[in-house]
This record gives sequence, C-alpha cells and structure tokens, in this order.
Amino acid sequence: MTDTSFPTRRFLSPRYWPLWIGFGITWCLARMPYTWLMRAGRVLGRLLLVLPGHRRHVASVNLALCFPELTDAQRHDLLRRHFESLGMGMMEIVLSWWAPAARLRPLACVDGMEHFEDALKEGRGVILLMAHFTTVEIATTLLAMNVPLYATYRPHNNALFEEVMRRARQRHAPVIDHGNIRVMLRALKNNKAVWYSPDQDYDGKHSVFVPFFGVPAATMTATAELARLSGAVVIPIFPERLPGGKGYRITLQPALDNLPSGDIERDTARINALFEEQVRRIPEQYLWVHRRFKSRPPGSKRVY
Repeated sequence: MTDTSFPTRRFLSPRYWPLWIGFGITWCLARMPYTWLMRAGRVLGRLLLVLPGHRRHVASVNLALCFPELTDAQRHDLLRRHFESLGMGMMEIVLSWWAPAARLRPLACVDGMEHFEDALKEGRGVILLMAHFTTVEIATTLLAMNVPLYATYRPHNNALFEEVMRRARQRHAPVIDHGNIRVMLRALKNNKAVWYSPDQDYDGKHSVFVPFFGVPAATMTATAELARLSGAVVIPIFPERLPGGKGYRITLQPALDNLPSGDIERDTARINALFEEQVRRIPEQYLWVHRRFKSRPPGSKRVY
C-alpha cells in the first residue's frame, strides 16, 4: 500500500521555514471571497509593476516586439493591464492549490465538450493544447474537473516547493514531468487525454525557429511529434478570465485536421499561429514576463 502522507520530517530544516510561512499565508488567502482575491491580485500586479526587477523589462521588450503598431502609451497601458492579470494569476494559483473543488467548480464555463467527446470516440488519445496564459494554473485545474486528463508540468528545483506543488496539482489530475515523453505516449495510446503547452523557450532544445507575432521564436516540436508517434487527436484550448469576477470560460476548439502533416516546421508554425490568434483576443492575459525570445537564430542579436 502506498504511503500518501506528507513527508514533513524531510522539510524541517530552517532553510525551509520561509517557504512554510509562505504556504501558510497563501492557505489563508485561499479562504477569502473570490472577488476580494481578484482585487488583491490586481493590487499585487500594480505593485510588481513599479518594483525593481527584470520581469518588467522582459514584458516590455516582448510587447515592443509583438505589437510594433501600438504607440508607447498604448503599450504602457497594455503592460499595466498585463501586470494586473499577472497578479490575479498568482492569486489563482493560491485558489487552485488550496481551495476545495466545490468552491472552484462554479467558476468554470466549459464550451466545446463535444469536440473532446468525439475525439475520445476515435480511441487514439487526445492532446489538449494550451498556451501559457496567466490563467494557466486555474484553467487547467477547472478543465480537469470537467475532462479526465493528465497534466504535464516542469518540476521545481526546490524540494519542498516541488512536493507541495505536485500534490496540489494531483488533487485534480495525475501529473507527468514535461520531459517524460514515454509516459505521455503510454497515456495517449491508452486513449487518455494529455494537457500540453509548448510555447516556452527551453534554450532551443528540441525546437525550431518559427514566427510568433512575426518574430522568430524557438518553439518545441513535441506536439507534432507526440501526435505522430501516438496517432492522437490535437484539440486546442482557449482559456479566458471573464470580467467582473464572473469566473472563466474555457473553450475546447475543434480538433486540428492534418496534424501532423509530415512537415514538422510547418506544423510547429501552425501551432504558433493558433496561439497568436488566441493571444490577440486578450493580449493582457498572456504570460509576457516569460523570455519567449531568449534563444535567437544564428547570427541574431539577443533581445533581453
């Protein structure tokens, strides 16, 4: 029988005490009413915007590269709204990790379930494809309450943070290390759904340079490779935080036809174009603080 109790004794060292305190604070925050928590998130985002740090610089560079048609004033306004969204996203992590499912479930409106059900009937497995919006944590949690799925994630370097994060996420869905392709393939071949998000720059590893907002971006090719190796159906997901504290709309879009096409670069560019279309609808909710253009093509200058 597997012991599922938390291994507290492993984390009693004083070096973990600040993190324990932080977890205690976030556990208390998760008891706040949802609208209060979102207001607190906006305030936190405004504070993060004015504090010294490299994330503001990264986001500013990303917005300048991706929205050259905007004026400086318009980009600054978008930057402000993004940091408010980022702060709310941090509060959404608090909710996702600590709030009971009964409290979270009413926040979700899931559209397009018929696309998922039709894909499962094919018996080939389903890749649920989502970009990294600031709502990524709560959107995945809410989706897992409506759709049986495996969620991929990147393990954290801090052992205590990793233990808490993994357990919090496993409350709603089994998790798979994003580098464990073998386990993903096994799940897909057993006609399971695997949540996957390929729009981050992992130093150009297993990636090709394809356009994102017209800028060459190192983009992982794993989506098309997983689809090719498993035969799985690929369904894009579009998460959106609704205004006025009304929760979230999570839209499952029709399955992508002819993916994989046999041309890995064309397939990867197609996914970036799909994500770009989604981001343009709610640009402030995308994760602009990520160094999306960290890796550059040979001969190109660094942008950060």
